[in-house]
Amino acid sequence: MDSAVIVRNVTFAYKNEEGEMTPDKALNGISLDIKAGSYCAVLGPNGSGKSTLAKIIDVLETPDEGGVVVLGVVPDDEDKCYEIRENCSYVFQNPDNQIVGTVVEEDVAFGPENLGVPLPELRERVDAALKYTGLYDLKDREAATLSGGQKQKLAIAGALAMDPKILILDESTAMLDPVSRDEFLDLVERLNRDKGITVITITHDMNEAARCGKIFVIEDGKVTMEGSPAYIFSHPDAVKKAGLDLPQDIDLIYELARLSDSSVDEEDLFDDTARIRTAVRLASKAVEMPSEQPPVKHDHGDKILQITDLSYSYDSGRHYALEHIDLEVYEGEILAIVGRSGCGKTTLISHLNGIVRPQSGDVTLYTRDGETLSTNRKKDVAAIRQNVGLVFQYPEYQLFEETVAKDIAYGLTNRGAVEDNISVRVKEAAKIAGLTEDVLDKSPFELSGGQKRRAALAGVLVMKPQVLVLDEPAAGLDPRGRHDMFETIKALRDSGTTIVIVSHNMDEAARFADRIVCLKDGKKVAQGTASELFEDEKKARECGLSMPVLYDFSSKVRQELSKTHPGICLMPPLPFCEDEARSIVRSVLTC
Repeated sequence: MDSAVIVRNVTFAYKNEEGEMTPDKALNGISLDIKAGSYCAVLGPNGSGKSTLAKIIDVLETPDEGGVVVLGVVPDDEDKCYEIRENCSYVFQNPDNQIVGTVVEEDVAFGPENLGVPLPELRERVDAALKYTGLYDLKDREAATLSGGQKQKLAIAGALAMDPKILILDESTAMLDPVSRDEFLDLVERLNRDKGITVITITHDMNEAARCGKIFVIEDGKVTMEGSPAYIFSHPDAVKKAGLDLPQDIDLIYELARLSDSSVDEEDLFDDTARIRTAVRLASKAVEMPSEQPPVKHDHGDKILQITDLSYSYDSGRHYALEHIDLEVYEGEILAIVGRSGCGKTTLISHLNGIVRPQSGDVTLYTRDGETLSTNRKKDVAAIRQNVGLVFQYPEYQLFEETVAKDIAYGLTNRGAVEDNISVRVKEAAKIAGLTEDVLDKSPFELSGGQKRRAALAGVLVMKPQVLVLDEPAAGLDPRGRHDMFETIKALRDSGTTIVIVSHNMDEAARFADRIVCLKDGKKVAQGTASELFEDEKKARECGLSMPVLYDFSSKVRQELSKTHPGICLMPPLPFCEDEARSIVRSVLTC
Protein backbone atom coordinates (compact mmCIF):
# COMPACT_ATOMS: atom_id res chain seq x y z
CA MET A 1 0.00 0.00 0.00
CA ASP A 2 1.67 3.22 -1.22
CA SER A 3 -0.85 5.67 0.25
CA ALA A 4 -2.07 5.74 3.84
CA VAL A 5 -4.60 8.48 3.05
CA ILE A 6 -6.23 9.50 -0.24
CA VAL A 7 -8.55 12.51 -0.24
CA ARG A 8 -10.34 13.37 -3.51
CA ASN A 9 -12.39 16.51 -4.15
CA VAL A 10 -13.79 16.61 -0.62
CA THR A 11 -16.25 19.34 0.25
CA PHE A 12 -17.62 19.82 3.76
CA ALA A 13 -19.69 22.46 5.54
CA TYR A 14 -20.75 22.49 9.19
CA LYS A 15 -24.40 22.73 10.16
CA ASN A 16 -25.98 25.44 12.30
CA GLU A 17 -28.28 24.84 15.27
CA GLU A 18 -31.25 24.34 12.91
CA GLY A 19 -29.36 21.59 11.08
CA GLU A 20 -28.84 23.71 7.96
CA MET A 21 -25.54 23.89 6.08
CA THR A 22 -23.58 27.05 6.81
CA PRO A 23 -22.73 29.09 3.68
CA ASP A 24 -18.98 28.97 4.30
CA LYS A 25 -17.39 25.65 3.41
CA ALA A 26 -14.72 24.34 5.78
CA LEU A 27 -13.33 22.19 2.95
CA ASN A 28 -13.74 23.27 -0.65
CA GLY A 29 -12.84 20.47 -3.06
CA ILE A 30 -9.64 19.46 -1.30
CA SER A 31 -7.46 16.64 -2.70
CA LEU A 32 -4.22 15.16 -1.38
CA ASP A 33 -2.27 11.93 -0.99
CA ILE A 34 -0.33 11.01 2.16
CA LYS A 35 2.16 8.19 1.66
CA ALA A 36 2.24 5.29 4.09
CA GLY A 37 5.02 5.69 6.63
CA SER A 38 5.49 9.39 5.88
CA TYR A 39 5.77 12.27 8.33
CA CYS A 40 3.91 15.30 7.04
CA ALA A 41 2.76 18.67 8.33
CA VAL A 42 -0.48 20.47 7.50
CA LEU A 43 -0.10 24.24 7.69
CA GLY A 44 -2.58 27.04 7.19
CA PRO A 45 -4.13 30.05 8.90
CA ASN A 46 -6.85 29.65 11.54
CA GLY A 47 -10.11 28.65 9.87
CA SER A 48 -8.46 27.24 6.74
CA GLY A 49 -9.86 23.73 7.28
CA LYS A 50 -6.89 21.89 8.81
CA SER A 51 -8.72 20.34 11.76
CA THR A 52 -11.74 19.54 9.62
CA LEU A 53 -9.47 17.63 7.22
CA ALA A 54 -8.07 15.64 10.15
CA LYS A 55 -11.59 14.76 11.31
CA ILE A 56 -12.50 13.60 7.80
CA ILE A 57 -9.43 11.33 7.75
CA ASP A 58 -10.34 9.86 11.15
CA VAL A 59 -14.00 9.53 10.03
CA LEU A 60 -15.18 11.84 12.81
CA GLU A 61 -16.92 13.78 10.02
CA THR A 62 -18.25 12.59 6.65
CA PRO A 63 -17.68 14.51 3.39
CA ASP A 64 -20.64 16.25 1.77
CA GLU A 65 -19.02 15.58 -1.59
CA GLY A 66 -15.94 13.66 -2.72
CA GLY A 67 -14.35 10.69 -1.02
CA VAL A 68 -11.60 9.46 1.28
CA VAL A 69 -9.66 6.20 1.49
CA VAL A 70 -7.75 5.47 4.71
CA LEU A 71 -5.36 2.51 4.96
CA GLY A 72 -7.02 1.07 1.88
CA VAL A 73 -10.49 1.23 3.46
CA VAL A 74 -13.43 3.24 2.10
CA PRO A 75 -15.58 4.28 5.09
CA ASP A 76 -18.95 3.44 3.51
CA ASP A 77 -20.42 1.58 6.48
CA GLU A 78 -20.10 1.57 10.28
CA ASP A 79 -17.80 -1.47 10.43
CA LYS A 80 -15.31 0.15 8.07
CA CYS A 81 -15.47 3.44 9.98
CA TYR A 82 -14.66 1.49 13.14
CA GLU A 83 -11.75 -0.24 11.39
CA ILE A 84 -10.28 3.11 10.41
CA ARG A 85 -10.71 4.63 13.88
CA GLU A 86 -9.13 1.54 15.44
CA ASN A 87 -5.96 2.21 13.45
CA CYS A 88 -5.93 6.03 13.72
CA SER A 89 -5.03 7.86 16.93
CA TYR A 90 -6.13 11.50 17.07
CA VAL A 91 -4.62 13.86 19.64
CA PHE A 92 -6.67 17.05 19.97
CA GLN A 93 -5.39 20.54 20.71
CA ASN A 94 -7.16 20.63 24.10
CA PRO A 95 -6.29 17.47 26.07
CA ASP A 96 -9.29 17.90 28.39
CA ASN A 97 -11.47 16.94 25.43
CA GLN A 98 -10.13 13.38 25.48
CA ILE A 99 -9.06 12.62 29.06
CA VAL A 100 -11.64 10.23 30.53
CA GLY A 101 -9.82 8.30 33.25
CA THR A 102 -9.67 9.48 36.85
CA VAL A 103 -6.09 8.27 37.34
CA VAL A 104 -3.29 8.77 34.83
CA GLU A 105 -2.59 5.10 34.07
CA GLU A 106 -6.32 4.35 33.84
CA ASP A 107 -6.71 7.04 31.20
CA VAL A 108 -3.84 5.65 29.12
CA ALA A 109 -5.35 2.16 29.38
CA PHE A 110 -8.84 3.29 28.30
CA GLY A 111 -8.33 3.01 24.52
CA PRO A 112 -6.50 -0.33 24.26
CA GLU A 113 -8.73 -1.81 26.97
CA ASN A 114 -11.80 -0.99 24.86
CA LEU A 115 -10.12 -2.69 21.92
CA GLY A 116 -9.89 -5.84 24.02
CA VAL A 117 -6.10 -5.84 24.42
CA PRO A 118 -5.36 -8.59 26.97
CA LEU A 119 -2.99 -8.62 29.91
CA PRO A 120 -0.01 -8.57 30.14
CA GLU A 121 0.14 -6.73 26.77
CA LEU A 122 -2.17 -4.00 28.10
CA ARG A 123 0.15 -3.36 31.06
CA GLU A 124 3.18 -3.29 28.75
CA ARG A 125 1.55 -0.81 26.36
CA VAL A 126 0.50 1.52 29.18
CA ASP A 127 3.92 1.49 30.85
CA ALA A 128 5.74 2.02 27.53
CA ALA A 129 3.51 4.98 26.61
CA LEU A 130 3.96 6.56 30.04
CA LYS A 131 7.74 6.18 29.85
CA TYR A 132 7.83 7.59 26.31
CA THR A 133 6.03 10.73 27.45
CA GLY A 134 7.81 11.13 30.79
CA LEU A 135 4.69 10.47 32.88
CA TYR A 136 5.62 7.11 34.37
CA ASP A 137 6.38 8.58 37.80
CA LEU A 138 2.94 10.24 37.75
CA LYS A 139 0.98 7.11 36.81
CA ASP A 140 -0.91 7.05 40.13
CA ARG A 141 -1.79 10.77 40.08
CA GLU A 142 -5.32 12.02 39.50
CA ALA A 143 -5.51 13.33 35.93
CA ALA A 144 -7.33 16.47 37.09
CA THR A 145 -4.31 17.56 39.18
CA LEU A 146 -1.93 17.64 36.19
CA SER A 147 -0.74 20.87 34.63
CA GLY A 148 -1.90 21.82 31.13
CA GLY A 149 1.32 20.56 29.60
CA GLN A 150 1.17 17.31 31.55
CA LYS A 151 -2.42 16.76 30.41
CA GLN A 152 -1.26 17.16 26.82
CA LYS A 153 1.39 14.50 27.41
CA LEU A 154 -1.29 12.27 28.92
CA ALA A 155 -3.44 12.61 25.81
CA ILE A 156 -0.41 11.74 23.70
CA ALA A 157 0.36 8.71 25.89
CA GLY A 158 -3.22 7.50 25.46
CA ALA A 159 -2.86 7.74 21.70
CA LEU A 160 0.46 5.89 21.65
CA ALA A 161 -0.96 3.05 23.75
CA MET A 162 -3.40 2.32 20.91
CA ASP A 163 -0.44 1.19 18.78
CA PRO A 164 -1.80 3.13 15.78
CA LYS A 165 -0.86 2.94 12.11
CA ILE A 166 -1.70 6.63 11.67
CA LEU A 167 -1.06 9.28 14.32
CA ILE A 168 -2.86 12.61 13.85
CA LEU A 169 -1.59 15.48 15.99
CA ASP A 170 -3.76 18.60 16.08
CA GLU A 171 -1.55 21.32 17.59
CA SER A 172 -0.54 18.69 20.12
CA THR A 173 2.67 20.44 21.17
CA ALA A 174 1.08 23.88 21.58
CA MET A 175 0.96 23.66 25.39
CA LEU A 176 4.27 21.86 25.90
CA ASP A 177 7.39 23.60 27.14
CA PRO A 178 10.28 23.71 24.62
CA VAL A 179 12.23 20.86 26.20
CA SER A 180 9.17 18.61 26.44
CA ARG A 181 8.18 19.57 22.89
CA ASP A 182 11.58 18.58 21.51
CA GLU A 183 11.48 15.32 23.47
CA PHE A 184 8.04 14.58 22.07
CA LEU A 185 9.05 15.41 18.50
CA ASP A 186 12.07 13.13 18.88
CA LEU A 187 9.67 10.43 20.04
CA VAL A 188 7.32 10.98 17.10
CA GLU A 189 10.20 10.83 14.64
CA ARG A 190 11.43 7.62 16.22
CA LEU A 191 7.95 6.06 16.01
CA ASN A 192 7.72 7.12 12.39
CA ARG A 193 11.19 5.80 11.58
CA ASP A 194 11.26 2.57 13.60
CA LYS A 195 7.61 1.46 13.49
CA GLY A 196 6.56 3.00 10.18
CA ILE A 197 3.68 4.94 11.75
CA THR A 198 2.26 7.54 9.37
CA VAL A 199 2.30 10.88 11.19
CA ILE A 200 0.11 13.84 10.26
CA THR A 201 0.81 16.92 12.34
CA ILE A 202 -1.27 20.10 12.24
CA THR A 203 0.88 22.92 13.52
CA HIS A 204 1.56 26.66 13.46
CA ASP A 205 5.16 26.10 14.55
CA MET A 206 7.31 26.52 11.44
CA ASN A 207 10.39 25.04 13.14
CA GLU A 208 8.32 21.94 13.90
CA ALA A 209 7.09 21.77 10.31
CA ALA A 210 10.68 22.00 9.05
CA ARG A 211 11.39 18.64 10.73
CA CYS A 212 8.77 16.86 8.62
CA GLY A 213 9.30 15.11 5.30
CA LYS A 214 6.46 16.90 3.49
CA ILE A 215 4.29 19.96 4.01
CA PHE A 216 0.76 20.68 2.81
CA VAL A 217 -0.38 24.33 2.91
CA ILE A 218 -4.15 24.76 3.11
CA GLU A 219 -6.02 27.99 2.41
CA ASP A 220 -9.81 28.37 2.25
CA GLY A 221 -10.38 24.64 2.42
CA LYS A 222 -8.02 23.46 -0.31
CA VAL A 223 -4.33 22.69 -0.81
CA THR A 224 -2.42 25.62 -2.34
CA MET A 225 1.15 24.37 -1.89
CA GLU A 226 2.76 21.01 -1.18
CA GLY A 227 6.31 19.72 -1.13
CA SER A 228 9.37 19.25 1.04
CA PRO A 229 10.20 21.87 3.70
CA ALA A 230 13.08 23.01 1.48
CA TYR A 231 10.66 23.60 -1.40
CA ILE A 232 7.98 25.31 0.68
CA PHE A 233 10.33 27.62 2.58
CA SER A 234 12.22 28.54 -0.59
CA HIS A 235 9.06 30.42 -1.60
CA PRO A 236 8.91 32.96 1.25
CA ASP A 237 6.53 35.36 -0.49
CA ALA A 238 3.96 32.62 -1.13
CA VAL A 239 4.28 31.36 2.45
CA LYS A 240 3.69 34.81 3.91
CA LYS A 241 0.86 35.52 1.49
CA ALA A 242 -0.83 32.42 2.93
CA GLY A 243 -0.77 34.06 6.37
CA LEU A 244 2.09 31.87 7.57
CA ASP A 245 5.69 32.50 8.49
CA LEU A 246 9.13 31.05 7.91
CA PRO A 247 11.32 29.36 10.53
CA GLN A 248 12.93 32.31 12.25
CA ASP A 249 16.53 31.58 11.31
CA ILE A 250 15.55 31.10 7.66
CA ASP A 251 13.55 34.33 7.78
CA LEU A 252 16.67 36.08 9.06
CA ILE A 253 18.73 34.71 6.15
CA TYR A 254 16.21 35.99 3.60
CA GLU A 255 16.25 39.39 5.28
CA LEU A 256 20.06 39.43 5.08
CA ALA A 257 19.87 38.45 1.42
CA ARG A 258 17.45 41.26 0.69
CA LEU A 259 19.51 43.87 2.52
CA SER A 260 22.75 42.76 0.84
CA ASP A 261 21.07 42.34 -2.57
CA SER A 262 22.21 38.73 -2.78
CA SER A 263 20.73 35.35 -3.58
CA VAL A 264 20.25 32.30 -1.35
CA ASP A 265 20.95 28.69 -2.29
CA GLU A 266 17.92 26.92 -0.84
CA GLU A 267 19.94 23.73 -0.26
CA ASP A 268 21.93 25.60 2.38
CA LEU A 269 18.83 26.40 4.43
CA PHE A 270 18.41 22.93 5.94
CA ASP A 271 21.90 22.16 7.16
CA ASP A 272 22.98 23.81 10.42
CA THR A 273 26.56 24.52 9.37
CA ALA A 274 25.62 25.70 5.89
CA ARG A 275 22.89 27.94 7.31
CA ILE A 276 25.35 29.77 9.57
CA ARG A 277 27.91 29.97 6.77
CA THR A 278 25.29 31.47 4.44
CA ALA A 279 24.23 34.04 7.03
CA VAL A 280 27.84 35.07 7.64
CA ARG A 281 28.46 35.43 3.88
CA LEU A 282 25.40 37.61 3.43
CA ALA A 283 26.10 39.65 6.56
CA SER A 284 29.66 40.35 5.39
CA LYS A 285 28.30 42.03 2.25
CA ALA A 286 26.05 44.30 4.27
CA VAL A 287 28.37 45.04 7.17
CA GLU A 288 28.72 48.74 6.29
CA MET A 289 25.00 49.44 6.33
CA PRO A 290 24.00 52.23 8.74
CA SER A 291 22.67 51.31 12.15
CA GLU A 292 19.26 52.32 13.38
CA GLN A 293 18.37 53.70 16.77
CA PRO A 294 18.11 51.03 19.49
CA PRO A 295 14.56 50.11 20.47
CA VAL A 296 12.89 52.10 23.21
CA LYS A 297 13.45 50.61 26.65
CA HIS A 298 10.39 50.62 28.90
CA ASP A 299 11.34 51.55 32.45
CA HIS A 300 9.03 50.01 34.99
CA GLY A 301 7.07 52.09 37.47
CA ASP A 302 6.19 51.51 41.10
CA LYS A 303 5.58 48.11 42.60
CA ILE A 304 2.01 46.93 41.91
CA LEU A 305 2.08 43.29 43.09
CA GLN A 306 4.15 41.72 45.84
CA ILE A 307 4.39 37.94 46.25
CA THR A 308 5.99 37.06 49.57
CA ASP A 309 7.18 33.59 50.68
CA LEU A 310 4.33 31.94 48.76
CA SER A 311 3.97 28.15 49.05
CA TYR A 312 1.17 25.87 47.89
CA SER A 313 0.55 22.12 47.79
CA TYR A 314 -2.30 20.19 46.18
CA ASP A 315 -1.70 17.07 48.29
CA SER A 316 -1.36 18.25 51.90
CA GLY A 317 2.34 18.99 51.70
CA ARG A 318 3.64 15.79 50.08
CA HIS A 319 4.58 17.73 46.95
CA TYR A 320 4.73 21.50 46.57
CA ALA A 321 3.49 23.18 43.38
CA LEU A 322 5.02 26.41 44.71
CA GLU A 323 7.70 26.72 47.36
CA HIS A 324 8.82 29.98 49.01
CA ILE A 325 8.22 32.25 46.00
CA ASP A 326 9.24 35.90 46.38
CA LEU A 327 8.45 38.17 43.42
CA GLU A 328 7.69 41.79 42.68
CA VAL A 329 5.64 42.97 39.67
CA TYR A 330 6.05 46.60 38.57
CA GLU A 331 3.48 48.93 37.11
CA GLY A 332 3.59 49.21 33.30
CA GLU A 333 5.86 46.25 32.61
CA ILE A 334 5.42 43.03 30.67
CA LEU A 335 6.57 40.19 32.90
CA ALA A 336 6.92 36.70 31.39
CA ILE A 337 6.77 33.59 33.60
CA VAL A 338 8.48 30.61 31.97
CA GLY A 339 9.50 27.10 32.88
CA ARG A 340 8.79 23.48 32.07
CA SER A 341 5.30 21.98 32.27
CA GLY A 342 4.33 21.31 35.88
CA CYS A 343 6.79 23.81 37.35
CA GLY A 344 4.03 25.88 39.00
CA LYS A 345 3.36 28.67 36.47
CA THR A 346 -0.43 28.33 36.35
CA THR A 347 -0.61 27.81 40.12
CA LEU A 348 1.35 31.02 40.62
CA ILE A 349 -0.84 33.19 38.40
CA SER A 350 -3.98 31.67 39.93
CA HIS A 351 -2.85 33.26 43.21
CA LEU A 352 -2.56 36.73 41.66
CA ASN A 353 -6.29 37.46 41.71
CA GLY A 354 -7.34 35.14 44.52
CA ILE A 355 -8.72 32.22 42.48
CA VAL A 356 -6.31 30.19 44.61
CA ARG A 357 -5.49 31.65 48.02
CA PRO A 358 -2.14 31.14 49.77
CA GLN A 359 -1.63 28.24 52.15
CA SER A 360 1.39 30.15 53.37
CA GLY A 361 2.82 33.49 52.34
CA ASP A 362 0.96 36.43 50.84
CA VAL A 363 -0.01 38.20 47.60
CA THR A 364 -0.44 41.95 47.95
CA LEU A 365 -1.90 44.40 45.40
CA TYR A 366 -1.19 48.14 45.53
CA THR A 367 -4.07 49.90 43.74
CA ARG A 368 -4.10 53.24 41.90
CA ASP A 369 -6.31 54.54 44.69
CA GLY A 370 -3.60 53.94 47.26
CA GLU A 371 -5.18 50.83 48.80
CA THR A 372 -3.13 47.85 49.93
CA LEU A 373 -5.11 44.65 49.33
CA SER A 374 -4.16 41.10 50.34
CA THR A 375 -5.50 37.77 49.10
CA ASN A 376 -5.13 36.56 52.69
CA ARG A 377 -8.01 38.86 53.66
CA LYS A 378 -11.27 37.44 52.36
CA LYS A 379 -12.89 40.87 52.24
CA ASP A 380 -10.19 42.09 49.81
CA VAL A 381 -10.56 39.32 47.23
CA ALA A 382 -13.49 40.84 45.31
CA ALA A 383 -11.62 44.14 44.91
CA ILE A 384 -8.46 42.31 43.85
CA ARG A 385 -10.35 40.45 41.13
CA GLN A 386 -11.69 43.74 39.78
CA ASN A 387 -8.13 45.02 39.47
CA VAL A 388 -6.33 41.83 38.36
CA GLY A 389 -7.88 40.19 35.29
CA LEU A 390 -6.99 36.62 34.31
CA VAL A 391 -7.45 35.01 30.87
CA PHE A 392 -7.11 31.25 31.12
CA GLN A 393 -5.06 28.88 28.99
CA TYR A 394 -8.24 27.63 27.31
CA PRO A 395 -10.47 30.67 26.69
CA GLU A 396 -13.56 28.60 25.90
CA TYR A 397 -13.79 27.86 29.62
CA GLN A 398 -14.60 31.54 30.19
CA LEU A 399 -17.35 31.77 27.56
CA PHE A 400 -20.90 30.78 28.47
CA GLU A 401 -23.44 33.45 27.51
CA GLU A 402 -25.86 33.49 24.54
CA THR A 403 -23.94 36.15 22.62
CA VAL A 404 -20.41 37.50 22.58
CA ALA A 405 -21.67 40.92 23.69
CA LYS A 406 -23.43 39.44 26.74
CA ASP A 407 -20.34 37.40 27.58
CA ILE A 408 -18.09 40.46 27.49
CA ALA A 409 -20.62 42.45 29.54
CA TYR A 410 -21.08 39.78 32.23
CA GLY A 411 -18.70 41.30 34.79
CA LEU A 412 -20.12 44.80 34.38
CA THR A 413 -23.70 43.51 34.60
CA ASN A 414 -22.91 41.72 37.85
CA ARG A 415 -21.55 44.99 39.25
CA GLY A 416 -24.78 46.80 38.35
CA ALA A 417 -23.28 49.15 35.78
CA VAL A 418 -25.59 51.49 33.83
CA GLU A 419 -26.92 49.84 30.63
CA ASP A 420 -25.74 52.61 28.25
CA ASN A 421 -22.30 52.57 29.79
CA ILE A 422 -22.14 48.78 29.45
CA SER A 423 -22.80 48.94 25.71
CA VAL A 424 -20.10 51.57 25.16
CA ARG A 425 -17.53 49.70 27.23
CA VAL A 426 -18.29 46.36 25.56
CA LYS A 427 -17.63 47.89 22.14
CA GLU A 428 -14.43 49.55 23.41
CA ALA A 429 -13.14 46.30 24.92
CA ALA A 430 -14.02 44.32 21.80
CA LYS A 431 -12.14 46.81 19.62
CA ILE A 432 -9.04 46.72 21.84
CA ALA A 433 -9.11 42.90 21.81
CA GLY A 434 -9.32 42.89 18.00
CA LEU A 435 -12.96 41.80 17.61
CA THR A 436 -15.16 43.40 14.97
CA GLU A 437 -18.66 44.54 15.95
CA ASP A 438 -20.30 42.00 13.62
CA VAL A 439 -19.31 39.12 15.94
CA LEU A 440 -20.90 40.67 19.04
CA ASP A 441 -24.34 39.24 18.26
CA LYS A 442 -22.98 35.76 17.50
CA SER A 443 -22.86 32.86 19.93
CA PRO A 444 -19.36 32.64 21.44
CA PHE A 445 -19.36 28.94 20.57
CA GLU A 446 -19.56 29.77 16.85
CA LEU A 447 -16.26 31.63 16.98
CA SER A 448 -12.91 30.34 15.79
CA GLY A 449 -10.24 29.50 18.35
CA GLY A 450 -8.55 32.87 17.83
CA GLN A 451 -11.83 34.77 18.17
CA LYS A 452 -12.69 32.89 21.37
CA ARG A 453 -9.34 33.93 22.81
CA ARG A 454 -10.08 37.56 21.92
CA ALA A 455 -13.62 37.38 23.33
CA ALA A 456 -12.27 36.06 26.63
CA LEU A 457 -9.69 38.85 26.62
CA ALA A 458 -12.39 41.45 25.96
CA GLY A 459 -14.43 40.09 28.87
CA VAL A 460 -11.50 40.89 31.16
CA LEU A 461 -10.53 44.20 29.51
CA VAL A 462 -14.05 45.57 29.91
CA MET A 463 -13.38 45.67 33.68
CA LYS A 464 -10.37 47.94 33.05
CA PRO A 465 -7.98 46.00 35.29
CA GLN A 466 -4.68 47.43 36.46
CA VAL A 467 -3.01 44.05 35.91
CA LEU A 468 -3.79 41.67 33.04
CA VAL A 469 -2.64 38.05 33.45
CA LEU A 470 -2.54 35.92 30.29
CA ASP A 471 -1.90 32.17 30.32
CA GLU A 472 -0.39 31.20 26.93
CA PRO A 473 -2.17 34.06 25.10
CA ALA A 474 -1.05 33.06 21.59
CA ALA A 475 -1.20 29.26 21.84
CA GLY A 476 -3.03 27.75 18.86
CA LEU A 477 -3.01 30.99 16.85
CA ASP A 478 -1.55 31.19 13.36
CA PRO A 479 1.43 33.54 12.79
CA ARG A 480 -0.79 36.46 11.82
CA GLY A 481 -2.97 35.90 14.87
CA ARG A 482 0.08 35.68 17.14
CA HIS A 483 1.42 38.93 15.73
CA ASP A 484 -1.92 40.68 16.23
CA MET A 485 -2.25 39.33 19.77
CA PHE A 486 1.15 40.66 20.81
CA GLU A 487 0.47 43.99 19.12
CA THR A 488 -2.62 44.19 21.35
CA ILE A 489 -0.55 43.26 24.41
CA LYS A 490 2.07 45.91 23.61
CA ALA A 491 -0.63 48.54 23.09
CA LEU A 492 -2.17 47.67 26.46
CA ARG A 493 1.23 47.96 28.15
CA ASP A 494 1.85 51.30 26.45
CA SER A 495 -1.53 52.55 27.74
CA GLY A 496 -0.51 51.73 31.33
CA THR A 497 -1.76 48.20 31.92
CA THR A 498 0.67 45.86 33.66
CA ILE A 499 0.92 42.54 31.81
CA VAL A 500 1.90 39.15 33.22
CA ILE A 501 2.29 36.40 30.61
CA VAL A 502 2.81 32.67 31.02
CA SER A 503 4.55 31.35 27.92
CA HIS A 504 6.38 28.29 26.64
CA ASN A 505 7.64 30.25 23.62
CA MET A 506 11.12 31.51 24.49
CA ASP A 507 11.37 33.68 21.38
CA GLU A 508 8.16 35.51 22.28
CA ALA A 509 9.17 35.88 25.91
CA ALA A 510 12.58 37.22 24.84
CA ARG A 511 11.11 39.58 22.30
CA PHE A 512 8.21 41.10 24.22
CA ALA A 513 8.90 40.83 27.95
CA ASP A 514 10.69 43.53 29.94
CA ARG A 515 11.60 40.87 32.52
CA ILE A 516 11.45 37.09 32.61
CA VAL A 517 10.96 34.91 35.70
CA CYS A 518 11.86 31.22 35.48
CA LEU A 519 10.28 28.56 37.71
CA LYS A 520 11.61 25.05 38.20
CA ASP A 521 10.01 22.40 40.43
CA GLY A 522 7.88 25.05 42.13
CA LYS A 523 10.82 27.36 42.93
CA LYS A 524 11.95 30.62 41.38
CA VAL A 525 15.41 29.83 39.96
CA ALA A 526 16.16 32.88 37.81
CA GLN A 527 14.86 36.31 36.85
CA GLY A 528 16.08 39.21 34.75
CA THR A 529 15.99 40.63 31.25
CA ALA A 530 16.17 38.31 28.26
CA SER A 531 19.82 39.19 27.71
CA GLU A 532 20.65 38.44 31.35
CA LEU A 533 18.88 35.07 31.28
CA PHE A 534 20.18 33.80 27.95
CA GLU A 535 23.73 35.19 27.79
CA ASP A 536 24.92 32.10 29.70
CA GLU A 537 23.52 29.17 27.70
CA LYS A 538 24.68 26.55 30.21
CA LYS A 539 22.98 28.32 33.11
CA ALA A 540 19.80 28.83 31.07
CA ARG A 541 19.60 25.13 30.25
CA GLU A 542 20.23 24.21 33.90
CA CYS A 543 17.15 26.29 34.70
CA GLY A 544 15.16 24.18 32.24
CA LEU A 545 15.07 26.84 29.52
CA SER A 546 15.68 26.33 25.83
CA MET A 547 17.52 29.04 23.94
CA PRO A 548 15.37 31.33 21.77
CA VAL A 549 15.92 30.30 18.13
CA LEU A 550 16.88 33.79 16.95
CA TYR A 551 19.11 34.47 19.94
CA ASP A 552 20.96 31.20 19.45
CA PHE A 553 21.32 31.51 15.67
CA SER A 554 22.25 35.19 15.52
CA SER A 555 24.78 34.72 18.34
CA LYS A 556 26.55 32.07 16.26
CA VAL A 557 26.47 34.35 13.22
CA ARG A 558 27.98 37.23 15.18
CA GLN A 559 30.71 35.03 16.60
CA GLU A 560 31.73 33.86 13.13
CA LEU A 561 31.45 37.35 11.67
CA SER A 562 33.68 38.80 14.38
CA LYS A 563 36.55 36.62 13.13
CA THR A 564 36.68 38.60 9.87
CA HIS A 565 35.33 41.89 11.23
CA PRO A 566 37.03 42.27 14.64
CA GLY A 567 35.54 45.70 15.22
CA ILE A 568 31.97 44.45 15.09
CA CYS A 569 29.69 45.39 17.96
CA LEU A 570 28.47 42.24 19.71
CA MET A 571 25.15 43.65 20.88
CA PRO A 572 22.57 41.33 22.43
CA PRO A 573 20.47 40.21 19.46
CA LEU A 574 17.11 40.26 21.19
CA PRO A 575 14.73 42.71 19.50
CA PHE A 576 11.88 44.65 21.04
CA CYS A 577 10.55 46.39 17.95
CA GLU A 578 8.09 45.49 15.20
CA ASP A 579 10.46 44.46 12.42
CA GLU A 580 12.14 41.53 14.14
CA ALA A 581 14.42 40.36 11.32
CA ARG A 582 15.57 43.87 10.44
CA SER A 583 16.27 44.65 14.09
CA ILE A 584 18.40 41.55 14.51
CA VAL A 585 20.24 42.16 11.24
CA ARG A 586 21.14 45.66 12.32
CA SER A 587 22.16 44.57 15.81
CA VAL A 588 24.36 41.89 14.24
CA LEU A 589 25.98 44.26 11.79
CA THR A 590 26.29 47.50 13.74
CA CYS A 591 29.97 48.43 14.08
